[in-house]
Amino acid sequence: MDERVETALRERLEALLGAGTRFTRAALLGGGASMEAWAVDVETARGPLALLVRRAAGGRIYREALPLANEFLVLQAAWESGVMVPRPYGHFADIAGREAFAMERLRGETVGRRIVQKPELAAARAELPVQMGEQLARIHAIDQGPLAFLPGARDESPLRHSLDVLEAQLDDVGEPHPAIELGLLRLRRDLPRDGGRVVCHGDFRVGNLVVGEAGLAGVLDWEFAHVGDPREDLAWPMVRAWRFGNDALVLGGVAQAAPFLDRYAELTGRRFSPEELRPFELLGNVRWAIGALTQARRHLAGEQRSVELAILGRLASEVEHEILSLL
Repeated sequence: MDERVETALRERLEALLGAGTRFTRAALLGGGASMEAWAVDVETARGPLALLVRRAAGGRIYREALPLANEFLVLQAAWESGVMVPRPYGHFADIAGREAFAMERLRGETVGRRIVQKPELAAARAELPVQMGEQLARIHAIDQGPLAFLPGARDESPLRHSLDVLEAQLDDVGEPHPAIELGLLRLRRDLPRDGGRVVCHGDFRVGNLVVGEAGLAGVLDWEFAHVGDPREDLAWPMVRAWRFGNDALVLGGVAQAAPFLDRYAELTGRRFSPEELRPFELLGNVRWAIGALTQARRHLAGEQRSVELAILGRLASEVEHEILSLL
């Protein structure tokens, strides 16, 4: 473990949690392409506490990804709105040169491929579609008022704005990708100009959910939160990349979409058919292809040498194939 990070964590958490706070364990977890995640166990005057510290890692998948200070504010708003999220504890402007925040560390599985495949999670997978619909309904009911800083909040057409941002980000990649460009052209034609305006999670999918034996235990990773059309969040967990090889089960490799969409409709009054969500599924694939290429460029340009980032460059070609299939 980096001693500078450990020292900074110790100092900030002692100030946050009070005198007598004592570290018992701190470890950097694997898996994050844009953020670090540190598991920290502490003893406090009120007893043991299991924390997860989310720390900036120097890269951004999308141009409008939230800075950690704003992501923490969104997490707080979700917690106060009754969304199943880790309890937020505090934001730190500087942990060894990077900002971070601390939240509750939930128990459960987060790796998408394991969630889809583990036999011991079979009962959890059966519960997930309805639970996901319930939590997304709660997310879309979060009050936008205190979150005026979110991307899309001040735009006349958030969807058109997001297409402009994606197109500019693709230009920054600096190489031709005709399949993605065709996808953007189709989206310009097919996406509605107006739709509902809600707080979108922006990355609501298997892989950003904590799953235990009883099903959903928490919703993670709010850095792509924005104001947008609810259909963005409904279609995103159906993107093929998030099925983790179990392609026949459209909803994240765990189920068909109907129970998820039905429960969401029951709670919100917004009912969408799979056909209505198809342009938004295309949007999700275009968005992920551009995000993967952006991450791969960090490796290729020498900004951050990483096998994980390099692999994302290869995955982008698979997503381009899916874009052509959807077209």
